[in-house]
Amino acid sequence: MNEKQAREQILELVKDYCETYHNQKKEYEQGDRIPYASRVYDSEEMVNLVDSALEFWLTSGRYTAEFEKGLSEFLGVEYCALVNSGSSANLLAFMALTSPLLGERAIGRGDEVITVAAGFPTTVAPIVQYGAVPVFIDVTIPQYNLDVSMLEKALSDRTKAVMAAHTLGNPFDLKAVREFCDRHNLWLIEDNCDALGSTYLWNGEERFTGTIGDIGTSSFYPPHHMTMGEGGAVYTNNALLNKCVKSFRDWGRDCVCVSGQDNMCGHRFDGQYGELPAGYDHKYVYSHFGYNLKATDLQAAIGCAQLKKISGFTKRRQENFNYLKEQLIEKGMEKYFILPKACPGSMPSWFGFMLTCREGVLRNKVVQNLENHKIQTRMLFAGNITKHPCFDEMRRTGQGYRVAGELTCTDQIMKDTFWIGVYPGMTQKMLDEMVSVLTQCF
Repeated sequence: MNEKQAREQILELVKDYCETYHNQKKEYEQGDRIPYASRVYDSEEMVNLVDSALEFWLTSGRYTAEFEKGLSEFLGVEYCALVNSGSSANLLAFMALTSPLLGERAIGRGDEVITVAAGFPTTVAPIVQYGAVPVFIDVTIPQYNLDVSMLEKALSDRTKAVMAAHTLGNPFDLKAVREFCDRHNLWLIEDNCDALGSTYLWNGEERFTGTIGDIGTSSFYPPHHMTMGEGGAVYTNNALLNKCVKSFRDWGRDCVCVSGQDNMCGHRFDGQYGELPAGYDHKYVYSHFGYNLKATDLQAAIGCAQLKKISGFTKRRQENFNYLKEQLIEKGMEKYFILPKACPGSMPSWFGFMLTCREGVLRNKVVQNLENHKIQTRMLFAGNITKHPCFDEMRRTGQGYRVAGELTCTDQIMKDTFWIGVYPGMTQKMLDEMVSVLTQCF
């Protein structure tokens, strides 16, 4: 048996193993745990993973290149950089905008970035960590996205960008936000980590969220729309921003050779950079203070298989969301909860189903009842990030961030809102059980 035959035999055994021991799912029975999210996969992911392991390249390689090309084609963008997490994707998207290569448009320390407090902390963390100033505006209910009427009020002569997430897959008002950014020459970062597959009607054409701003980001953590365990991506149509993203991702280096490649440009030893000696090895020239945030080829191998399923995942999420909403309306639950609504002109790939308790309904009582029935719940992440211990020092000194207007809906979400899952692996029995338990609360 030669190496090729041995490899084929191993992969065939892996496929059989997965189909025998992983894909034989137990039918849901009442009383079983209902998670808010879970991995949905088959033997293709496991075969790819082992195939990559047998190569033992480990760092970014052929599967990485295949994934970056595949995600670019799916989204309809020019450039995609695979990274090790969605949080890293947000960090790189922001840091790319601080590059000196951007001239006067580069974000500097003390410059302001408009965002929201009702969301996940890693949308805000890169701004604070760099020394820029997040300017928080309120969100609206029941869309749970930034209140576009507050954008002009948040603007100052230090504003350089808007960085906001599409909440639980529901796109924010991209038309209003993009026009605001264009009017004031601001960058727009779309945190698309909870919204891969969502679309928005843009100039008469359906476009994927994450592709209308200057930079989009995704996360491939297991609960998200697709997974590779850990992982993320940054994508853009701007060649200069792509260059900045990849430089910051790859230690800050100036060279664009991929791992294992040397002298792609043919000028490795004949350049002049900074105050280095003429001809200094270009592979060790650094144009930014960067990081190593690459993903492994093992992760990318899983992602290549998952990417083929993303359209089916999106369809299933939409079906589960619509069924849940129809059933809750039919059971009269609008009397007790504010139900979520999609942004006009959008088709969300829902990450979850948001519920805001109306006056007189105690969220903790409802949530504990669901959890007691083994139905997983989640808050809208931070609720209001400015209330958390990480902001203690900034609140004490009154420095480091700014709030434009009042965070009324943000605080209401912190107090009254939670969500349950609609992930593709949910069955109608699971959805019916969630409706039943919610109904029993009243």
